[in-house]
Amino acid sequence: MKGVKDMANFELVVRNAKIVDGSRNPWFKGDVGINKGKIVYMGKVQDDVEANQIIDAQGRVLAPGFIDIHSHYDLSLFRDPVMLSALQQGVTTNVFCQCGLSPAPIRTDRIADIDKYTGFIKGGAEISWGWRSFGDFLDVLDTLGLGANVASFVGHGTIRLNVMGFETRDPSKEEMIEMKRLAIASLEEGAYGLSSGLIYPPGIYSKPSELQELATVLKQFNALYISHIRNESNCVIEAVKETIELAEKVEVPAQVAHHKAGGKRNWGLVKNTLELLDEARLRGVDMTIDQYPYTMASTTLRNILPPWVHEGGVEKIIERLINPIIREKIIKEINIGNQWENFWINSDGAKGVVVVDTPYTPEYEGETIEDISKLLKKDPLETVFELIIANKGYDMACFFIMSEDDVKYVMKHPLSMVGSDSVPAAPGAKCHPRTSGTFPRVLGKYVREEKNLTLEEAIWKMSGFPATRLKMLNKGFIRVGMDADLVIFDPNIVIDKSDLKDPFKKPIGIDYVVIDGQIVIDEGIFTGKKVGKVCRRR
Repeated sequence: MKGVKDMANFELVVRNAKIVDGSRNPWFKGDVGINKGKIVYMGKVQDDVEANQIIDAQGRVLAPGFIDIHSHYDLSLFRDPVMLSALQQGVTTNVFCQCGLSPAPIRTDRIADIDKYTGFIKGGAEISWGWRSFGDFLDVLDTLGLGANVASFVGHGTIRLNVMGFETRDPSKEEMIEMKRLAIASLEEGAYGLSSGLIYPPGIYSKPSELQELATVLKQFNALYISHIRNESNCVIEAVKETIELAEKVEVPAQVAHHKAGGKRNWGLVKNTLELLDEARLRGVDMTIDQYPYTMASTTLRNILPPWVHEGGVEKIIERLINPIIREKIIKEINIGNQWENFWINSDGAKGVVVVDTPYTPEYEGETIEDISKLLKKDPLETVFELIIANKGYDMACFFIMSEDDVKYVMKHPLSMVGSDSVPAAPGAKCHPRTSGTFPRVLGKYVREEKNLTLEEAIWKMSGFPATRLKMLNKGFIRVGMDADLVIFDPNIVIDKSDLKDPFKKPIGIDYVVIDGQIVIDEGIFTGKKVGKVCRRR
């Protein structure tokens, strides 16, 4: 083991490290001793003290393991429980079931609907749907042999789908009672809060009053509401106001997920939205945000379509796209539409949309819609429709919609933390490079190269801040008594290497990752140890 010697007093000692402890305090030099999965000593470990393993971290940074507060590993880990793309970045805890999507709770008669609803986050996994309650789902995760720790929200969209299917109306009094019951049960069984995805059906059909009513259950648990807000482009200011209003009225903590202003005409609006959030904080409203460090977003091609096309689920979408009269109507609405999250216009059309995962038409992965439409000799939107139909709704694309100035502005804001929004792809398919690059990209590009953040700020946004937000009391900081989830990296070379052509190319400079006191990444190589745990809100 390069840099590690077999020695037995401590199980693991890290020597000579530049320690950034996750608190925003200035770094300091020191050693750390670990026993039974916990940090038990900080200071100077004498040379004659024995340890089973020693890592010499001379010239490298020792930081708390990164907590990815926004990921979508919830179903792909049934195929890839190691979550290697995350581990190689230094991520020791993945937080998923975001954007209103969660695999649980699930009623037997809704399995087919939820299977389609969550199809784009499966990442090639075959799902048995052998659980019903949220607690059952977490119990199943316990059996998988996880490479990293995981924590989960419960999805508003999933709860609504269980009770109402894809209906576009308001819930009845009885239906709201049932939605609350499912949410409360999930929170009692370990969910860290409630997520919503208000550009996705069925969340898109919910009014603010519905979300506020359901969110009242969070108050008794002091749990977090985290939202993919209703609009991240033309109406982003109104959408942020909606989230602030919920948090203020219901008196619960809330977070705006992957904050951005999409579409060139909206660039710069993040200054307005962040001002709104600052003003809300001054009024005592507990608001935060997360963000990934890229100018391109990723979601399904279906999100190019107007909201009404989604009614009834994927099968109904395909029926409508096959109908030539309805198809023509859809094309007209997309080309003029500004009343929804229009990813087509926000990406400046076909040249700004890159197909990354189309399992039934893999030959087009990595290509723009512009290039595919030329190859097929079809109108670009007709090409999008054909890809949706051919892939039965199981597709992902990247959309170039943000500005670099906005990315840097949001990143630097004190309310912002880092979340990858990663959606792992099926074997052989492609995905957004953030799945393999988010955290090293922040450290390399935005800390070392551009100095947009200090090293201490960046580590706080990746560890201490998300741990504090989620009330993970034993994670996120290097302190005696805390969980020994750690990352050691070379600050002089750390950087992401993934891109659209090779989204799984691993970063450089992430040398060691420790989870529960066990070395799981050793000089950049996975050791085979699967010591991840399912974290449950307590």
